[in-house]
Amino acid sequence: MRTTTTDQHPMAVGARKAAGRRLVGCAALVAAAALTLSACGGSSDGNKPVVSVSASATKAAVTLDQPKDKPDLVLTDTHGKRYDLVKETAGKPTLLYFGYTHCPDVCPTTMADIASAKHRLPKADQDKLQVVFVTTDPERDTPKRLGEWLAPQDPAFTGLTGDFATIQAAARSLGVFIDKPVKQKDGSYSVQHGAEVFAFSPKDDKSHFLYTSGVSADQFAADLPKLIKGETP
Repeated sequence: MRTTTTDQHPMAVGARKAAGRRLVGCAALVAAAALTLSACGGSSDGNKPVVSVSASATKAAVTLDQPKDKPDLVLTDTHGKRYDLVKETAGKPTLLYFGYTHCPDVCPTTMADIASAKHRLPKADQDKLQVVFVTTDPERDTPKRLGEWLAPQDPAFTGLTGDFATIQAAARSLGVFIDKPVKQKDGSYSVQHGAEVFAFSPKDDKSHFLYTSGVSADQFAADLPKLIKGETP
């Protein structure tokens, strides 16, 4: 599922969050129907989708017909240090999401729901879970900006930034299509990016299922204990 958003003043984000949550929920219903056949991974050059999935109307998780490897991605974290995704999360239950900090609705809602679900886990399981947010807008999302944006959600969340082409290639390896942000005449930016959350098992470091936008905190909370154990919801 691809979402297009345009920047808004930070004060507008809170005011529109509830409305955004309702809109995302509607979009998720459309996405679930589309995912019954295949992932919505159309690119600008007309390539066929690279991820095949099986959706269910009774659960939030969408099972991948073919498990996906973690992207071989080395970027910069919120402390300005080199972060190797594969090495740092090896053998750990991991949620991976591509988004950007100026997003007015989908990104903050998704991260807030994941944070809420994580905080319901026992402390030991919270420490095991890795949540990685990779920016699709690296020009504006500096390490400092990412850190300030993620901290209120959960200071343990990992934020990554770096070269856009590297990030785009990693996203596409999962079937997530992102476009370079486009600056509008009024100074705002239009950003297109996939809204999937990929869950990687601690048993084999592969993603066997994902979540589309619109999944609630309660739904994440119901599934996270299974992810921690390396099980598929």
